Amino acid sequence: MEKLNLFSVAQKQLDQCAKILNLDSNTHEILRVPMREIHVSLPVRMDDGSIKVFRGFRVQYNDARGPTKGGIRFHPEETIDTVRALAAWMTWKCALLDLPLGGAKGGVICNPKQMSQGELERLSRLYIDRIWQFIGPEKDIPAPDVYTNPQTMAWMMDEYSKIVGKNQFGVITGKPLGIGGSAGRDDATARGGLYTVREAAKECGIDLRKATVAIQGYGNAGYNAASLCKTLFGSEIVAISDSKGGIFSKKGLDPEAVLEHKAKTGSVINFPDTRPISNEALLELDVDILIPAALENVITDLNAPKIKAKIVAELANGPTTPEADDILYKNGVHVIPDFLCNAGGVTVSYFEMVQNFYMYYWEEKEVHERLDKKMTIAYHSVLDASKEYSINMRQAAYVVAVKRVVEAMKLRGWV
Repeated sequence: MEKLNLFSVAQKQLDQCAKILNLDSNTHEILRVPMREIHVSLPVRMDDGSIKVFRGFRVQYNDARGPTKGGIRFHPEETIDTVRALAAWMTWKCALLDLPLGGAKGGVICNPKQMSQGELERLSRLYIDRIWQFIGPEKDIPAPDVYTNPQTMAWMMDEYSKIVGKNQFGVITGKPLGIGGSAGRDDATARGGLYTVREAAKECGIDLRKATVAIQGYGNAGYNAASLCKTLFGSEIVAISDSKGGIFSKKGLDPEAVLEHKAKTGSVINFPDTRPISNEALLELDVDILIPAALENVITDLNAPKIKAKIVAELANGPTTPEADDILYKNGVHVIPDFLCNAGGVTVSYFEMVQNFYMYYWEEKEVHERLDKKMTIAYHSVLDASKEYSINMRQAAYVVAVKRVVEAMKLRGWV
C-alpha cells in the first residue's frame, strides 16, 4: 500500500476547492496551514519504576467559526502531519454541519495495547497538564479518537477540573454518561453515516432492504455500521475485515456473532461458514455499498478502477486519495466523503457540549432525531453543490464548508 502524507492530501483537496471558488491568494494561504500547534514531551513513570518520555501534539487549525473541536488519538505511529490533516478536516466537518465550532486534533505517540490502566491514566493526566492553558469549553474541546475512550476522557476532564479549581464537564466530550456524557454518543459516527447512506440510496435508486454491504474495519464505527445496516435498513452484510484479514459470506453475516468471535479470538478471521478475503479484495467486491471504516489511503489510483460498489460511504478519515476520487467520479461511483459521512461523532459531541452548558440532558430518541436532521441537511447541501458546480461529492463538501469558514473570516476582518 502506498504511503501518502495525509496533510499533503488535505492541502491538495483544499487547493482544488480554492480553484473552484476562485479564492484570493491571501485567504487560501491562511487556510492551508494550522493557526496553532502545541508540541509537548510527556515523561511518564511506568509500572516498573522507569520513566518513559512520550511525544504529544495538539493542532488548532482554524477558530473563525467558534472554539476548536477534535479528538485525541493514542497511536504508536502517530505523526504531526496526520494530526494536522485531521485538524483541517475537523474544521471543514464542523463548518459543513453548520456547527459553531472550528477544527482541532490531538495525538500522543504511544502503544496503549502495551500499557497498563495506571500508565494510561498517568499519560492522559500529564497530557492535560501540558496543554490545559490552550483548551477549555470556550477555547478548544477535545474528544475520544483512535485508542482513546470515555474513561480516557473522564481522566482528562477530571485533571482539567482540578487545575482550574471547578467542575468543567464541558471541556471534553465523549465522557461516560455518569459525568456529563450524552445519550447516543456510542454509535453516533456510524448512525450519522447511515443517515447519509439512506439519502444517497434514494439518489442512486437503491432499495436498502435488498442492498449488499462490505465493511472494511471492525472497530466501533465498523461494528455499529454493520449492526445499524441490519436494524435500520435490513441490508445484507456480506463481507467484514479487520487489520488481520477479512471474511466473506454470500448468505450474509450476523454482526453480533462476528463481534463475539472477534472478542474471543482477536480477529474476525476464521469465522464459521465464511471464506477468507483480503482487505484489498474486500474493497473490490461487487456490492451496493462499500464502507471503509479503518485506515486512510486505502482507495488509490491503483485500485479505484476496480471498485464496483455503487456507494462508497467513508466512515474512516481519508480513505480515498484525490487521484482515486477523480476515477470514482468518472466511473459513476457515488462517494459520501469522510468529513460528511463520519460527522455524526462531532455532531453528537456538539450536542454533549450544549447539554453540559445548560445542565439539562436529552433522551436518546431526541439525540437521534436531531442528528438525523443535521446529517440530512448537510448531505443535501453537498449534493446540491455537486450538481451546481458539476464536481464530485468531496469537492462539493469542501465548497460548502470552505465558503462558510471564509465568510466567518471576512466578517471578523481577518482577510
